[in-house]
Amino acid sequence: MAHVNSVQENLDDLVVHLSGVEVRRGGNKLLADLDWSVELDERWVVLGPNGAGKTTLLKLAAAELHPTSGTVHVLGERLGRVDVFELRPRIGFTSAAINGRVPPEEKVRDVVVSAGYAVLGRWREVYDSLDTDRADDLLGALGIGHLAGRMYGTLSEGERKRTLIARSLMTDPELLLLDEPAAGLDLGGREDLVARLSSLALDPDAPAMVLVTHHVEEIPPGFTHALLLGEGRAVAAGLLDDVLTSENLSATFGQDLLLERSGDRFFARRR
Repeated sequence: MAHVNSVQENLDDLVVHLSGVEVRRGGNKLLADLDWSVELDERWVVLGPNGAGKTTLLKLAAAELHPTSGTVHVLGERLGRVDVFELRPRIGFTSAAINGRVPPEEKVRDVVVSAGYAVLGRWREVYDSLDTDRADDLLGALGIGHLAGRMYGTLSEGERKRTLIARSLMTDPELLLLDEPAAGLDLGGREDLVARLSSLALDPDAPAMVLVTHHVEEIPPGFTHALLLGEGRAVAAGLLDDVLTSENLSATFGQDLLLERSGDRFFARRR
């Protein structure tokens, strides 16, 4: 019994814990034999090519998908033994799929504040001034406070990305998951977003963070760990400075790549 209690205490210290996880769909293995853990004060970047299993991994961490085999614990709860509808409000999650579900006529402030009810598209919910003030504060922190009254459909791609990040923070989550937040942005939009995510990552009061990307150039300063995925398997995982090497990137993307660093930023090119 003491051993069981000790194991549970260790799991309670982890924000995400995957053990021997496999996800199969239609005879294909999207993830295979994956072990991975995220602690409370860590900021992880997940890197890999298309089809590597990055989005599948994030859906597991978001309690939106169950593994075919293995175990997944999120915020101390084991998937399959917890009501995911009670778990999901503790997780902030933003992705292109969410972007596509937001009604274009929705006001930006309402996109953010409606996260409290886990809905997209405000209807008859009632919010008090504390809710709307928090939404405005989050929009302001992301540099788009002046857009609170605009319709979501009129925003640029970068403004939409920042709106959804504000939404993902609305419920004061214990875990923040960002699926390719810089995808589709121009250079200026990407650099602005990277700077704002860096500020969030460096905030000691911010939740544990996991960011999925294809590009090392999109890694914000302040991220501490990296998981490199290739064909559904972990190529390398651990501290960012140890994992992010030319050799590991080459193995992950199946090409001879050269990784370069300038200050706190990374750049990669084919040799």
